[in-house]
Amino acid sequence: MTNETHDATRRTFLKTSSLSAAGLTVLSHKTFAQSEKNDAIQLGIIGIGGRGSSLLDTFLKKQGAKFVAVCDVYVKRRKRAAEKAGLNPDDPKVCFADYRELLKRDDIDAVIIATPDHWHSTIAIDALNAGKDVYLEKPMTKTVEQAKQVHETVQKTGRVLQVGSQTTSSDQWWKVKDVMQKGMIGKLIMSQGSYHRNSKEGEWNWDIDPNAGPKGTGDDYIDWDMWLGPAPKREWSADRFFRFRKFWDYSGGIATDLFYHVMAPFNICWPEPQFPYKVASSGGIYVFKDSREVPDTFAFMAEYPGEHQVVLSSSMANDTHIPGLIRGHEATIMIVEHGQFEGRTDHITVTAQRPFEKEFKAKWGDTVIKIPTEPREDHYDNFLRCVRTREKPNLDSGTAYRAMVTIAMSVESFRSGKILYFDEKNEKVLDTPPKA
Repeated sequence: MTNETHDATRRTFLKTSSLSAAGLTVLSHKTFAQSEKNDAIQLGIIGIGGRGSSLLDTFLKKQGAKFVAVCDVYVKRRKRAAEKAGLNPDDPKVCFADYRELLKRDDIDAVIIATPDHWHSTIAIDALNAGKDVYLEKPMTKTVEQAKQVHETVQKTGRVLQVGSQTTSSDQWWKVKDVMQKGMIGKLIMSQGSYHRNSKEGEWNWDIDPNAGPKGTGDDYIDWDMWLGPAPKREWSADRFFRFRKFWDYSGGIATDLFYHVMAPFNICWPEPQFPYKVASSGGIYVFKDSREVPDTFAFMAEYPGEHQVVLSSSMANDTHIPGLIRGHEATIMIVEHGQFEGRTDHITVTAQRPFEKEFKAKWGDTVIKIPTEPREDHYDNFLRCVRTREKPNLDSGTAYRAMVTIAMSVESFRSGKILYFDEKNEKVLDTPPKA
């Protein structure tokens, strides 16, 4: 393919990536709640790499749900997924290379999206407009504007969208929310957390299949142009395809991959989800001097209009966490002592600040209150139930949007070297403080 032909093909794809241009019917699908409650929720999955394969395995175990279609640009992945789901990998009506063809099936109730980050918003918006409910793997999107567009589409279509930060369905965050709503900690001052890992080979350096690519034949073929989609045009790179989180075109690195698991829970803990006012970040590639563009060590501080801040730290070269907690003027909530935000803890602890111990004990019974957590339905069951009931899921688009703004701004702050501000009234990122 010549460069001229490649460019023309790419322009055509970008022009036809929306539903209307692709000839898909907008809002044609039924509301699942109108079906018999005993009907199985019919699922399609788009993107079946490492995370997508894990989600496929998880949802295959869920009662009342079944896969009827799979989609991936890599032939081997989609065939393997089809076989696992009990589908015919050679049937073009169930095994797709182009997600838009999957969305044309009006018998699909919901789709699971687990593509690289740069595709999240486009596919989610198209799926919502096609009348599908959506389980959208974290991060919600890659940019602030994309998150806003997804949220607005959810509001417009009335579809159910759950963002896939599974830890947000754990009980500890909801116990913290209750503590804060009761006023136990007084004025909110700071939320702090971390996400640390370590390895010799470097984070995201996943295995590469040397036979796979756009020149591969049979199961080894990858539609590279389709995979790039809205990202900048580049020549084939196995490193970029198999290790996409190392590159800015497709990911925000630590911030989008891991800090989303911290910011989404905090937005659940607080009395209400919030946009930041100001975000500043720093870091660098301190250890893993490979082809990566994203930092291996990263931290940010965000300030919020309610006069409180978030401080997060992370390194992919040291796995020692800091405790996850929320500081108030009158008390502190220890949420995850070990600092690992993913997974469930069996309790949270509220400890009075020394100047307020007497008043705290009189009101709450002691100066240290240990509150046990309880089992809850997991994130996937919560999504499936909401598909049936039309309730708001645990990590709905509004909460997820607010978490995404802070995350995306931290990436932009790092890359630009600037302190950034958010104009909540106009929902825009600014280089200077918004006018009052």
